[in-house]
Amino acid sequence: DNLLLNILPAEVADELKLKGRTSAKTYSMVTVMFTDFKDFTRVSEKESAELLVAEIDYCFSGFDHIIHKYGIEKIKTVGDAYICAGGLPVLTYTHAEDAIRAAIEIRDFILARKAEKEIKGEHPFELRIGIHTGPVVAGIVGVKKFAYDIWGDTVNIAARMESSGEAGKINISGTTYELVKDKFICSYRGKIQAKNKGEIDMYFVEGVISTEN
Repeated sequence: DNLLLNILPAEVADELKLKGRTSAKTYSMVTVMFTDFKDFTRVSEKESAELLVAEIDYCFSGFDHIIHKYGIEKIKTVGDAYICAGGLPVLTYTHAEDAIRAAIEIRDFILARKAEKEIKGEHPFELRIGIHTGPVVAGIVGVKKFAYDIWGDTVNIAARMESSGEAGKINISGTTYELVKDKFICSYRGKIQAKNKGEIDMYFVEGVISTEN
């Protein structure tokens, strides 16, 4: 049970135990976050493989703890990219806000880590974060080393939000912005050309709107 729950969301693991298989599900609105380290290849050339993997493990373990607080589901890591989503497998109505709050903590976590490493004279990572909201299909494919994954144009656009962003910034799409504009201070970047997706309204998240009078 513990192994299954470490690989799959609880609801998916329960279905797998009960039926011996799981069915893919369509979600009409989830928020997908991509993170990626800037100039990873260049930095990796200056570090041993062991130190590099240890640093990625430290960072991604930190991300795991942060997203868990906000009820966000880790999807997978691919090299130095980390992918997670809010609003699945259990529907929530705050997934966009939750994802951005988690992104702010992740950004600050990496900025603090960068300061630590610079003091030691080590090579720090810098992080780009991209977020987009829309429909996805989620489920398990294959029979060996299976993993819970998500598919759809929303995933591709979230990846474009990350690659079109800047280090130390959280870049969100216009779609996500419309859901969170009353919660966060955002700066409009304009319509930015995204690879194979045309021009997309993009915003940088600058801070949280205070609720204090």
